[in-house]
Amino acid sequence: MKIAITGASGFIGRHVLAELENQHVEVVAVTRDASNLIKFGFTGQIVEFDLTEVNANSFSLFGKPDVLIHLAWEGLPNYKALYHFETELPRQFRFLKSMIDGGLSSLLVTGTCFEYGMLSGPLSEKLVTQPCNPYGYAKDSLRRQLEFLSSYKKFNLTWGRLFYMYGQDQHESSLYSQINNAVQSGRNTFNMSGGEQLRDFLPVREVARIISLLAMCGEGKGCVNVCSGKPLSIRKLVEEWIAKNGWEIDLNLGYYPYPDYEPMAFWGNRNRLDLILQRLEAKHHPDNSGGANQAPKSPTQDCTK
Repeated sequence: MKIAITGASGFIGRHVLAELENQHVEVVAVTRDASNLIKFGFTGQIVEFDLTEVNANSFSLFGKPDVLIHLAWEGLPNYKALYHFETELPRQFRFLKSMIDGGLSSLLVTGTCFEYGMLSGPLSEKLVTQPCNPYGYAKDSLRRQLEFLSSYKKFNLTWGRLFYMYGQDQHESSLYSQINNAVQSGRNTFNMSGGEQLRDFLPVREVARIISLLAMCGEGKGCVNVCSGKPLSIRKLVEEWIAKNGWEIDLNLGYYPYPDYEPMAFWGNRNRLDLILQRLEAKHHPDNSGGANQAPKSPTQDCTK
């Protein structure tokens, strides 16, 4: 099996590459600048490619992969920028359609929990999406476009809705990177919101593992929440980071207001994901009936490795 990955040098992409390198698959890493991957020690096949340039031969350029894991998306972390649907959305669809027109048979695209909008509580894939920021709207629109396209062009489509993740080398604006940088800078306090928001967190290594399994299954799974299924307050998460790493820093709670583009309490319903993973485990390890039913890792496990 050959799998191509766009956005391969990004935060998630590097971890997906590492996960797939442990599998018996041929990997093609797609990035605008190969040096970004080389400096992280990746020695596999790299294709330099700019998604902004229309290329009818992109499928052949990537070596005619069996599966494309599409992670690339510009304009983040500014979720409110009109750029997402004015510029990025048509660019994304144009690229993906060119891959499918070229012969791509299986596609996994990462979506976002922001597609659900201001809904509170556990969020199931069965809910009607109601995005309320430009990023969520653009992602949801791309999903719908691909679903329409699949009625004309037959291909397997999996849409992995990502919730919240964290880990080493995350974008400097992320919560984990901010508090880590504050500690390394010798600051005594860390400014944050009240921290009572309930969110769904997974370490990026686990996110990468799930994405890789979904991509390698060879089937279109439609919308799948990539999540822990467990609500956790941001304050609790940060306190666990502090305890786990032995950091000495005080939290200045309430310094920042709560974001206005997301509800106070929401997390993913993981039932569909667990069912898929159980079936994949049974398919590949028929004698190991208990492996897929083991409890998922703690949301704060492996956050610094």
